[in-house]
Amino acid sequence: MKTIIAVMLALALTQCAAMAEKVDVRAEKSRATVDEYMQSLKGELQEGMQQGGPVNAIGVCKLTAPGIAGTYSAKTGWEVGRTSLRVRNPENAPDAWELGVLKGFEKRKAAGEPLAGMEFYEVTRHEGKKVFRYMKAIPTAGLCTVCHGDPLDPEAAKQISELYPQDQATGFRVGDIRGAFTIIQPLTSD
Repeated sequence: MKTIIAVMLALALTQCAAMAEKVDVRAEKSRATVDEYMQSLKGELQEGMQQGGPVNAIGVCKLTAPGIAGTYSAKTGWEVGRTSLRVRNPENAPDAWELGVLKGFEKRKAAGEPLAGMEFYEVTRHEGKKVFRYMKAIPTAGLCTVCHGDPLDPEAAKQISELYPQDQATGFRVGDIRGAFTIIQPLTSD
């Protein structure tokens, strides 16, 4: 009987270690995807700023950013996007899980944790299915405050109110948590 229990315990520990390894691999792949997504988005916004200032960058964000997320979603087979506690686009509003993670990020920041590399991930359920979820905090940089800071350029403020009448995403300062990149990876087993 002791031998059977020992074998079962060894098998369980092996399965736990294998699951932890799979989660680590998923997290690493999520990090890489977020880094690529962030660089693509940043490049488009910088180009938009250079070609026409903040008003143009706001248009780029409105028209191009969802396409960039869509490209990475199609490339990976995952749901890839951005969310925030204060969204500009209501379609990016956080779900309950994301809301909890975003609030957790704020607590971690308040406790002194640096934003660089701040992330959270776990295997959980989403819409009745087992999934791997990943989020990485987006620190507010100087470039972000042009369209998300306070005060805003009057032309930029006008453009934002026209394109995003329900905007909540202003008043940020450098070093604030602007939001987070978010990924949902489906898992093959339930």
